[in-house]
Amino acid sequence: MSIYTSIKKPIISLAPMEDVTDSVFRQVICSVGKPDLFYTEFINVEGLNSKGKEKVIHRLKYDVVEKPIIAQLWGINPENFFKASQIVSDMGFDGIDINMGCSVQKISARGCGSGLINNTELSKEIINAVKEGSDGLPVSVKTRLGWKEYGVDSWIQFLLEQDLDVLTVHGRTARGSGVINANWDEISKCVKLRDEMGKSTLIFGNGDIKSLIQANEYVNKYGVDGVMIGRA
Repeated sequence: MSIYTSIKKPIISLAPMEDVTDSVFRQVICSVGKPDLFYTEFINVEGLNSKGKEKVIHRLKYDVVEKPIIAQLWGINPENFFKASQIVSDMGFDGIDINMGCSVQKISARGCGSGLINNTELSKEIINAVKEGSDGLPVSVKTRLGWKEYGVDSWIQFLLEQDLDVLTVHGRTARGSGVINANWDEISKCVKLRDEMGKSTLIFGNGDIKSLIQANEYVNKYGVDGVMIGRA
């Protein structure tokens, strides 16, 4: 049974944040206010399949108190995503999330993270590779509304066609990281599109959530199935 069906809605999750959300941090969060769902820091699939994998595999360390927990992967090679998914599925994770939203220049310029927004063919190959290697674990994607322009009717529609378990949408474009406010109206359009397409994919909204009260308000206002909280 998918972990997402066993958690009462709305689902409140802690966003994967580089150099922040390691196991120690997550355990501290557990002691003061555990969310419904944790994510690891993002793990590079190329590194996980290299001779130096010990330098990155420590990022997959977790304590049972942190469960349910999702492993987030990033990279560019579908075969490496497949192999990484096999590794993750053997470690007891509750799901696998693919990073298609990181807008850091050194990541996106390599065609990884949000760079995949411009390459739907490769994105589909990666999603299928993760599904194949995940041994039945739920597969999700975290992304942005588009590259430069909002792409609900193109990029988001494409992702919904992939029958993901969860799609987390950050309310900014890849090139609009400096925009003051996340656009939750566009996130709401993603929910409406999902419903029009008749898909069962859960949609989590992400961006500028600063409290549990606000999270619940946004769930009711914008119709998302859950909220991912990052910087607060």
